[in-house]
Amino acid sequence: MLLGLNPLLSPDLLFALASAGHGDRIAIVDANFPAASTARRLIALHGATATDALSAVLSVLPVDDFEPDPAAVMAVVGDAGQTPEAVTAFTRILASAGVAPPATLPRHDFYRVAREAFAIVQTGERRLYGNIILTKGVVR
Repeated sequence: MLLGLNPLLSPDLLFALASAGHGDRIAIVDANFPAASTARRLIALHGATATDALSAVLSVLPVDDFEPDPAAVMAVVGDAGQTPEAVTAFTRILASAGVAPPATLPRHDFYRVAREAFAIVQTGERRLYGNIILTKGVVR
């Protein structure tokens, strides 16, 4: 056990977050996301929601402030203007961490970016579109 860390930050997740470099991406995805067939590195947090995982990750991960869109979510298929409940929650969590609202990517673009991500964290999130990608920044 370590003091001061969110308990969702498992050894595997901490290792991935610490190993990633500036500009690397970390995807936090829901239970429906094809993570096992997509990930280079897969970290399972099946008992957690995506919003809880995002809060835990943001407690230790600097988000890139050199890029205009360091966070991205998946657009709703057939209604890109709709904002799912999970995305509303992501936006609130990002704001509390001083990060701009996420950009929105079409489904297959989101899959492509996730496939290239340094790691994918699969949660047990049941809300649809509970997927977000973060770009790691630097510690100043």
